[in-house]
Amino acid sequence: MTDRPITEDDLHAYVDGRLDFSRSEEVSAYLEKHPEVASRFASYSKQRAILRRELDPIADEPIPTRLNLSHMIATKRQSRISNWRLAAAAVGCLFVGGSGGWSLHELTSPPTEGVVALAREATDSFETYAADRARPVELRADNMVELVDWATERMRRKPVLPDLSKAGYRMMGGRVVSTPHGAALMLMYDNDKGTRLVMLTRPMIVDQTRTMTPHAQGTVGGWAWAVDGMGYSLVGSLPSETLHVLADDIRRQVQDEA
Repeated sequence: MTDRPITEDDLHAYVDGRLDFSRSEEVSAYLEKHPEVASRFASYSKQRAILRRELDPIADEPIPTRLNLSHMIATKRQSRISNWRLAAAAVGCLFVGGSGGWSLHELTSPPTEGVVALAREATDSFETYAADRARPVELRADNMVELVDWATERMRRKPVLPDLSKAGYRMMGGRVVSTPHGAALMLMYDNDKGTRLVMLTRPMIVDQTRTMTPHAQGTVGGWAWAVDGMGYSLVGSLPSETLHVLADDIRRQVQDEA
């Protein structure tokens, strides 16, 4: 731990997953001691996720034909726009449609790789299976050896099965699910009071090591991170600070197994 105070810049960088491991740990400890700040920044994360979801289709739209450079040059003779204005407009279109457009895309749309993509996949699994009362998991907790073997064969990595019983959540079991980035292991937990959690883990190509990042999608929130090429995301319909404590417990168990 250092004696440096936690600043607003640190908090925003923490939400964006831009801090190194040491500083992220300090900010995490600070948020645990200041729930009002944690709640405020959890709302920022939700707003960010909403903006990305809503603006993604716009950022991906092609440049309109009327703003295409070749079209503008072809209609130059028919336009009263002077040469310097045409050049300025063309450069502006190139900037907006090129680097500027991609910058906007990066800021406002959900990435299709890394821990943000993993978090979305975990949320999808939660929304698909958590409400299922008949068959929420493929293999139950009394068949974990088979589940580990199944997941290891499909992912080419042996998964860790975190124990959340000290926090009041028993493992129900799990299943191997398909994602756009290959097979992943979904584990489900229940507190016997109707609250269920889902943890998704899979090998990572992008963000092979990444500090904890909060995320939210509708009423489902969670935390995602990556360690040594394996990604983890814990999601559920609980307050962000509550999920953070559970996710941090999982992170420590994964490190102990490494």
